Amino acid sequence: MREKDVTQKMLENYNDVFADVLNVLLFDGNMIVDEGNLTDALPMSMLKVDGRVRTQDRDVAKYWNKSKINMAFLGLENQTGPDKLMPFRVFGYDGAEYVKQSRRENRNEIKYPVITLVLYLGFDRKWEYPKTLFEILDIEENIKPYVNDFKINLFEIAYLDREKIDLFKSDFKILADYLYQMRVNRDYVPDKTVIDHVEELLMLMAAMTGDGRFEETINDLNGKERVTMCEVLDRVEAKGIEKGIEKGADIISKLNEILVREGDLEKILKANTNKAYRNELLKKYNLMDAFKS
Repeated sequence: MREKDVTQKMLENYNDVFADVLNVLLFDGNMIVDEGNLTDALPMSMLKVDGRVRTQDRDVAKYWNKSKINMAFLGLENQTGPDKLMPFRVFGYDGAEYVKQSRRENRNEIKYPVITLVLYLGFDRKWEYPKTLFEILDIEENIKPYVNDFKINLFEIAYLDREKIDLFKSDFKILADYLYQMRVNRDYVPDKTVIDHVEELLMLMAAMTGDGRFEETINDLNGKERVTMCEVLDRVEAKGIEKGIEKGADIISKLNEILVREGDLEKILKANTNKAYRNELLKKYNLMDAFKS
């Protein structure tokens, strides 16, 4: 889980990806946020709890600047699994930024809104947990009118409409397309979209799928000007075949070692020329499962 967290942040920290996510999810694909107007913000904030100073870390945070005036503070939070207390977490992140604006040294500065987007990257099930404080809190009806509610801006990427996913222009489109296809088809067929941030995207795909071959292809693709997911998957598949051949050769080598120790030359010759007989011996010596895996 931690590895997915890190790789998601690496990709989204690029201004073109960050701006693309905002423009599609908040503005229906209209180019409202220019990547050139984004600057990095410290994702870490401090708060005092029970007399102790603690830190809380956002995934990715940026200021949206225009004419050197802070227009908004924007944050992205990635979730591969639902979190029933997510409204508490986001409320804490946003509150810490507003507290920062209220400090004495910032009191005369222009005040700006804080917006956090929660990107749910799961595809096996929808988000069925609370999206507001009221859904979490146990509130007496007579005091409810005096309690301020708070909602999270949740986007379930795998459950977006196909038309919405097609609006993405950055590498985030490849991730969104992967999640959508896995939800709908339980399979992924890539298109010929050119990848801009090859290393970051492939490391993210390796973390999301648990398939280390994505990361292994990075060195093979270094220096190439145009890389698509079609080419990546071809290389991933080729590495799988290559590893399968190597593993099969190792298992057969182990079988031969056993037969050599038994001193039966006829068995060795037959095992290397007769596939059915070799499989019988693999089963006999408990090597078949390893040969298939």
